[in-house]
Amino acid sequence: MADFVQKSVTRSAARVLAAPIEDAATFDAIVAGVISGNPFGCTSYQYGSETHPAVEKTKERYTAKIAYQDMEAKSVGLVSAQSPSLAAYTANVTAILANTAVATAMGGTAVHALEDDTFSATLKCHAATGEIFTLTLSRTAVTLASYEDDAIRAAVEIWADTVPALA
Repeated sequence: MADFVQKSVTRSAARVLAAPIEDAATFDAIVAGVISGNPFGCTSYQYGSETHPAVEKTKERYTAKIAYQDMEAKSVGLVSAQSPSLAAYTANVTAILANTAVATAMGGTAVHALEDDTFSATLKCHAATGEIFTLTLSRTAVTLASYEDDAIRAAVEIWADTVPALA
């Protein structure tokens, strides 16, 4: 019987942020900056008949929390809205805050509990060496996955050190 032979050594690394990213707009700007600025020197590549950009967003999610408070600022209810984009997140927050029928049913006033919101985006990156890795950013951490070359981790770390929100 044949043995399995190791073909590669993929690793992951994470940075837990000292403080959560302030808001969804700041988070989105960081993600957009990676895509447009390509701080890791990634290159576009061909897979089958499809050409992929050097850095592409493969997944994103924004979750808003709307608390309902009574006259004494005591929480009487909570609504959570998951959105597939920043635009949808913003529209959902606006719509939920304006929905008087839900506020009446909850028995309180709607307040955006921004500190409880979550955001995440996964970027697929193609290193100049041909290696594909992922970078997942959330409100509280940055995770680098599926990389082999330590130079990739070093490049991501150098970039993250230049972004104040990722301290």
